[in-house]
Amino acid sequence: MYRMKKIAWVWTWGWALGLGLSVAAAHAASAPPLSEVKVLKVESPACGFEDIVAQQERTRCDHGGPNIKVYVLEVGYGHQPHVTLDGFEVDGTRSPVCAFSNGNLNDCSARTKVVGYLYVFDLKGKQEGTFSFSNVSINAPGNRMSTQLYIK
Repeated sequence: MYRMKKIAWVWTWGWALGLGLSVAAAHAASAPPLSEVKVLKVESPACGFEDIVAQQERTRCDHGGPNIKVYVLEVGYGHQPHVTLDGFEVDGTRSPVCAFSNGNLNDCSARTKVVGYLYVFDLKGKQEGTFSFSNVSINAPGNRMSTQLYIK
């Protein structure tokens, strides 16, 4: 008899907790999947900021020299960034990017929604090469997106 009461008690609490968790999950917005990754800018002392346009395969300016930084926009949520210059890993920082209700991207404040991340990579003395960035979506469809740019 004790065992039946214990099973009923465990089942009742498990059901109640499960119901509570499913209600909470229904109210939480899911993270948007990756929909875009792109190099936005390359910065160097030699050239300042160079804007990178869609389908651009290489920088127009000769950035060669130390202190080159690469700015990458990721729209959606990724969880496995892989970043290299000529196959060697590159370190960087990540900051959230938010959107107003009209869809314009901006820095984040209390009244905006995080829609992606801006990464800044310091090439740490490397002077040129093929910069590659890829990431995998944190949720369905679990797609991998990538971009690359030859930096001269």
